[in-house]
Amino acid sequence: MVAIEVPAVDYTDYSNRQLAAVPLAFLILALAVVGGWYVATGAPANLGLEFTGGVELRIADDGGDAEAQIEAAFDREPDSIRTIPGDDVVVVTFRAADEDPGGLAEDLEDRAAAAGLATTAVDQVSPSFASDTARTALFGVGLAFLGMSVLVFALFRTFVPSIAVVASAFSDLVIPVAAMNLLGIEMTLGTVAALLMIIGYSVDSDILLNNSVLRRTGEFYESVSRAMRTGVTMTLTSIAAMVVMAVVAALFGIGLLRDIGIILAVGLCADLMNTYLMNVSLLRWYKFEGVKR
Repeated sequence: MVAIEVPAVDYTDYSNRQLAAVPLAFLILALAVVGGWYVATGAPANLGLEFTGGVELRIADDGGDAEAQIEAAFDREPDSIRTIPGDDVVVVTFRAADEDPGGLAEDLEDRAAAAGLATTAVDQVSPSFASDTARTALFGVGLAFLGMSVLVFALFRTFVPSIAVVASAFSDLVIPVAAMNLLGIEMTLGTVAALLMIIGYSVDSDILLNNSVLRRTGEFYESVSRAMRTGVTMTLTSIAAMVVMAVVAALFGIGLLRDIGIILAVGLCADLMNTYLMNVSLLRWYKFEGVKR
């Protein structure tokens, strides 16, 4: 078994501002990406079919140039074309925010048949149902984040340690969303589930650090080092697992698992940075400057 060696970090070489500068820079950059996406598209991320409404056709791949055949078959450009190698199927998506998906699906099937393409399945989502789904997903993420925040404040009952956990979790969510936009990953129910998982991972590592510093005996840097040995090992193991999952899913053409693996890997990398730079800087300020003795 390969042992993960967590190097000792001499935090005394860096000021609190220096420690917080890197995670804050990444957070500001991520907020700029998400904000720019919202201004340009009206949504903080690329929305999938579940959140926009439309039609998804599964067309049999006969081994020819399926993408060129599909583009020539329809009078409108597909929003996405992706191949599932294991099933010999090409998935073609058409968004229909202002159209009747039933009529659109029938028209698309007729055009596919006229072009000699075999349609194996058709999925359609109405714009009104997609809008309701989007609101429900947003409400779920907001409720999970709010519940996490209330639990953290109830657990520590002091402002700075609690806000450190909440700020870290917020950054851990925003950075993966920005990465999704840059990598072309759509916001779907599956990727929303990945973001909810990131909240759990983030709170786990931050509470481990805060408990070690605030509630266990020992000097500050000793407590941080003790928490890092457990937390970094746990997070690096999870990152490795997510990277393997993303690579294997990409090789087998399982797009959703690939996207979830990428999102979780990015979120966990952000969590390492936020927990052991930003959170440590806030805790150190609280322990040595913020607490009135």
